[in-house]
Amino acid sequence: MDDEVPYLLLTPGPLTTSRAVKQAMLRDVSTWDRDYNDIVQQIRARLTRLVSQREDCTAVLMQGSGTFVVEATIGSVIPPQGRLLVMNNGAYGARIAQIAARLKIDHITITQPETEPADLRRLEETLAADPKITHVALVHCETTTGMLNPAAEIGRAVQRQGRVFILDAMSSLGGIPIDIDEFCCDYVIASSNKCVQGVPGFGFVIARRAQLEKTAGWARSLSLDLYDQWREMETKGGKWRYTSPTHVVLAFEQALNELDDEGGPAARHARYRQNHRVLVEGLTGLGYRPLLPPELRSPIITSILYPDVAGFSFDALYDALKAHGFVIYPGKVSQAETFRVGTIGHVFPADFERLVHSFAEVGMAPV
Repeated sequence: MDDEVPYLLLTPGPLTTSRAVKQAMLRDVSTWDRDYNDIVQQIRARLTRLVSQREDCTAVLMQGSGTFVVEATIGSVIPPQGRLLVMNNGAYGARIAQIAARLKIDHITITQPETEPADLRRLEETLAADPKITHVALVHCETTTGMLNPAAEIGRAVQRQGRVFILDAMSSLGGIPIDIDEFCCDYVIASSNKCVQGVPGFGFVIARRAQLEKTAGWARSLSLDLYDQWREMETKGGKWRYTSPTHVVLAFEQALNELDDEGGPAARHARYRQNHRVLVEGLTGLGYRPLLPPELRSPIITSILYPDVAGFSFDALYDALKAHGFVIYPGKVSQAETFRVGTIGHVFPADFERLVHSFAEVGMAPV
């Protein structure tokens, strides 16, 4: 850990970034500057290459948090007479349904317990029974629990039924290899402050160009109009419609450089898996239990059940670990008491060895 950093963020984003990513933000640039807009164009091209080597994909950046770009997508790509099916097995699937309801988009949900993966059989049955469904949305890594949903299987089923597949890859893109053809995606959504390891400030959508081109005039919002944002960037050399987060863009360019230097998403995935292995083996050795079985866990974030120990206090554990140089995350599961530990960001297996040692020093019932 850098001497300048008081603690590591072991959260699903924002997360710990490298010193070089932070330093990239020390430069002021104009949103009208050609060199800056060239960087935007290069970022768009590099993002498409993360998921496809084909020429039929494009990328558009959108100001705001990850939820902003999810709302921009849901609010822009569903036609006025369309119907959205949301696969919901966690807080972020539920948020997509909430967005659809707020925007008055016709939608239905397949709702499951948070500890069960998205149900392929129910999806196929629902699509076969309801020809009005035009789009299906799924969260790839549901950070409520750390669940990794079977996105490729879901995407293939959606494609077989001739519907449009929207994948919320917010917490997986860059850290888990995604091929837009293998996953049969039409839209892939993510943000700057997750597995690419940039800082918060914008999200992005990688889309099949032919699908995005159909959506002109469908948006339910002015500022979150995905098509208009895309057309602006396409026709004006990378310019955003409204003020862009310039410093965040510069940091993201550096983060993409570091992703390339590491060896791309496959190499980063290997590091995250090793982080996750050290964490889980270490905490189970101390008596903690993960919420999910191994086959359902992602290497992104892990939900840990509260120990059955008298006097256990998450707040006390949080404060004690923070004093040791680590910030963890409270739980978000509705049916169990948990806390969460993220294994993404500019963090390495040795950091998790130190974290496990800190857990051992703190104990299971801190006072």
